[in-house]
Amino acid sequence: MDSINSAILLIDSYFGSSPWFPALLLGTGIFFTIYLKFPQIIFFNRAWKILFSGNKYKDNKGETTPFQALSTALSGTVGTGNIGGVAMAIFIGGPAALFWMWITAFLGMTTKYVEVSLAHKYRISLDDGSIAGGPMYYMQNGLKSKWLGIIFAFCLLVTTFGSGMMPQIDNISSTLFSSFSIPNLTTSIVMTILVGLVIIGGLKRIASVAASIVPTMAAIYFIGALSVIFCHGFQLWSCERAIFKRGGARFSANCTCYFKNERIY
Repeated sequence: MDSINSAILLIDSYFGSSPWFPALLLGTGIFFTIYLKFPQIIFFNRAWKILFSGNKYKDNKGETTPFQALSTALSGTVGTGNIGGVAMAIFIGGPAALFWMWITAFLGMTTKYVEVSLAHKYRISLDDGSIAGGPMYYMQNGLKSKWLGIIFAFCLLVTTFGSGMMPQIDNISSTLFSSFSIPNLTTSIVMTILVGLVIIGGLKRIASVAASIVPTMAAIYFIGALSVIFCHGFQLWSCERAIFKRGGARFSANCTCYFKNERIY
């Protein structure tokens, strides 16, 4: 197990923990945001209209409604990302982490806009009438690089086990054990059965279940967040000041150290 962990840390040192990785993500977001003239602002109202439009658009050839598609995407982020991920980021990086998460989220909206647009443009209809698309298909059909799509698909499959399922079931089982003393094995078995029943039904069942559950998850998360803010409202201003002050200071310090060929952690 130690050897596997060491191998993962070694690979991560060249990607996620390397300075070029966040620079590439932010740089890509900045480029597309400027090139497309801030689509996350210009099309914000239109996005809300399309979200609740159902299937009224005649050219909509997808298997799900826009709301079901959004719910399916959010189902993997509410909890693991918004709760576990944010808590871990603040623990490691302090208040400055929130500042950079806001910046990354704003720029990431454009990156996601480009990604989804390409997925729609190069998606295909299978023989059974279902729709298939994603980065693998616009790598194959757009970039004409089938080998790159195969590599991406393989990496995506590996990622679903690492950063996809494991953190989610770990958060769920740990929370249930600490709150209700439910054994981790019991939680894992029940969750495996429930998820299996949903996945067997295909994309339509996944989207239907997600559209039913995710709004409740989001509402509970939103109410919980507001409750924490109201209970600690007297500390709100000091928190905001720390976020922006330390976020700017961390950026200046990193820029200075990188120019000196050093790294700051």
